[in-house]
Amino acid sequence: MKTLAALFAIVLSAANLAAQDTTNFPLLGEVVRSSPALDELIAADAKIEVIASGFDWTEGPLWVPDDQGGKLLFSDIPKNSIYEWRYGKGVQLFMKPSGYTGVTDYGAEPGSNGLLLDKDGRLVCCEHGDRRLSVLTEGGGKRTLADNYEGKRFNSPNDGALKSNGDIYFTDPPYGLPERENDKRRELDWFGVYRVTPDGKVTLLTKEMTRPNGIGFSPDEKTLYVAQSDSAAAIWKSFEVKDDGTLGPGKLFYDATKNMGKLPGAPDGLEVDQAGNLFATGPGGVYVFTPKGELLGRISTGERTANVAWGDDGGMLYMCADNYICRIQTKTHGAGWKK
Repeated sequence: MKTLAALFAIVLSAANLAAQDTTNFPLLGEVVRSSPALDELIAADAKIEVIASGFDWTEGPLWVPDDQGGKLLFSDIPKNSIYEWRYGKGVQLFMKPSGYTGVTDYGAEPGSNGLLLDKDGRLVCCEHGDRRLSVLTEGGGKRTLADNYEGKRFNSPNDGALKSNGDIYFTDPPYGLPERENDKRRELDWFGVYRVTPDGKVTLLTKEMTRPNGIGFSPDEKTLYVAQSDSAAAIWKSFEVKDDGTLGPGKLFYDATKNMGKLPGAPDGLEVDQAGNLFATGPGGVYVFTPKGELLGRISTGERTANVAWGDDGGMLYMCADNYICRIQTKTHGAGWKK
């Protein structure tokens, strides 16, 4: 079926993205089962559907409920754009520029990356080129939520997670800087995990990770999971979230370093379901872990898979896989969603 999906991509890349109004989706990849327990989360006959294609590098999927049935937003970082997809209507441009508003070239990945909704339902963007977290206001303009720590500009905010009290936790690796860790514009000596509160206060939570990337909370918000997209240490860590919102020392959750270079991709975005299971992108697709770090299996797209998001009624898992947007129906629901 991958051949069919590849053909779909070729045809689609030559067409207008807005013309993707089909509901007859081609299929891609497979579900690799390491434990029978995965059957409780993903049905044996579940398929990976390709709902859109023809992009440069997709990231930051976010489901936004509305009175039209909801839509999926996602970033195309090299194109400095955010697109929206609706079932039966396809894709159209939502925002451009999405992450860089300067007047000179800003490398290969200038656009927005992670997307999330704040406590008021407003769109928050992790912006590479403008090196900030921004929020889209009711009138359609943007405001900066945070762009520095103690006066030094962030590297390139990558991904974020909302805590129920309104705090936003986010990661800041070097991937959006044109020369990455060697960029002369870099102002911080580390790649950190931060928190910004609704009143704008920024706190450095940890700088122990070499390439912090995807981020998400356990359902009770007592644990924060952070992916590390370092080829030499491709891991996920768990952190105790203290009563004041700061973090305890990181603990190794899972190590996928042995798969780097053998399977496409690296630890990147992640989501958590209502039972605390992790759906985390890594080398070879989307890994499915129990809360104790037991690997149940992998949703293998065959592509470098960057990020995931729950959508529809909370049981559909949307995936950004290189130039594809994919999805798979699960038997579980995302944390925070009503069954």
